[in-house]
Amino acid sequence: MNEQEEFGFETKAIRNQLERTQYLEHSVPLYLTSSFVFEDAEDMRASFAEEKDRNIYSRYSNPNTNEFIDKVCQMEGAESGFAFSSGMAAVYSTLAALLNSGDHIVSAGSVFGATHSLFMNYFPKWGIETTYFDINKPETIESCIKPNTKILFAESPTNPAIDIIDLELLGTIAKKHNLVLIIDNCFATPYLQQPIKWGAHLVVHSATKLMDGQGRVLGGITVGDAELIQKIYLFSRLTGPSLSPFNAWVLSKSLETLAIRLDRHCENAMKVAEFLEQHPNVNKVKYPFLKSHPQYAIAQKQMKLGGNIVAFEIKGGLEAGRAFLDKIKLCSLSPNLGDSRTIVTHPASTTHSKLSVEERLAVSITDGLVRVSVGLETVKDVIADLEQALS
Repeated sequence: MNEQEEFGFETKAIRNQLERTQYLEHSVPLYLTSSFVFEDAEDMRASFAEEKDRNIYSRYSNPNTNEFIDKVCQMEGAESGFAFSSGMAAVYSTLAALLNSGDHIVSAGSVFGATHSLFMNYFPKWGIETTYFDINKPETIESCIKPNTKILFAESPTNPAIDIIDLELLGTIAKKHNLVLIIDNCFATPYLQQPIKWGAHLVVHSATKLMDGQGRVLGGITVGDAELIQKIYLFSRLTGPSLSPFNAWVLSKSLETLAIRLDRHCENAMKVAEFLEQHPNVNKVKYPFLKSHPQYAIAQKQMKLGGNIVAFEIKGGLEAGRAFLDKIKLCSLSPNLGDSRTIVTHPASTTHSKLSVEERLAVSITDGLVRVSVGLETVKDVIADLEQALS
């Protein structure tokens, strides 16, 4: 084990930096350049032939994006990675680089709405089919696998219903059937959960969320097996969904405070979940570290803390959900999450309103489901706002 591997999570996040320039700066500078120069014709030839490991063009790589990728790789225990302009750019590019016409995906039924649209509306045009498994019936996963199945895909915790999937089980199934296991780890971040430890080949993040943590920039990243990442890199350097150097710089700085932010996010979320669980106008609450959560034991096994997202079902269904949002005063109404500011969303009337009732119920989204991304405000103020909105 080398010296860097012996350092703690926070130390790696803060001290893993680019080499200092001749100016000996303490904070890493921004490298706002579209391209890089070569010493001579041979240097240029060798660089484009990938005989040298160096920056050529910022669509391919840039010092700021390199630093961000290196940090996330260390946090996740990954061999390599590539950074993207958004979380969905990461999801799409990862899948598109690895799939061919005629391939098949097995996915958890509870996935982000945009990912669902890719699976159902766009991939079929290219001859790629997806079969969903019921997240509450993991014993059915293997029955979904076909001879042409190539990828096993899941989120944990899921968005927005906060279900938990046993990553160890998925890793075992993927190994048994020679599948590529891809886990969207956005809600947990590498501070709370490292899917590669449980057998994942690739881990995808929307860095827009908790990695940034303040709702400033868009970003995404995929890390994992080096051979798979190389395929994703070659696809992405052609199609151009790369992360900008500025956004990479912001995100790398944000990772320095990820652990301390997540500690407070999770502490606040637990208090909000406990408050909601006792409220008479709430049918049920789902938070991974509440003992009432159906997959509590699994969450305890694979997560350090419960995360910052609380899902609860308000009594009164669709209209009650809308009325709740209209009463909110302190918290924000926004489609984002993982922000320093607490955000509330009613998926049935907003993010998932285009799905039928049956489709929403299939992914655990009831008419009264509310998602709360608990922020870093004084938690009693957040609870007071939720309480008055529920009255």
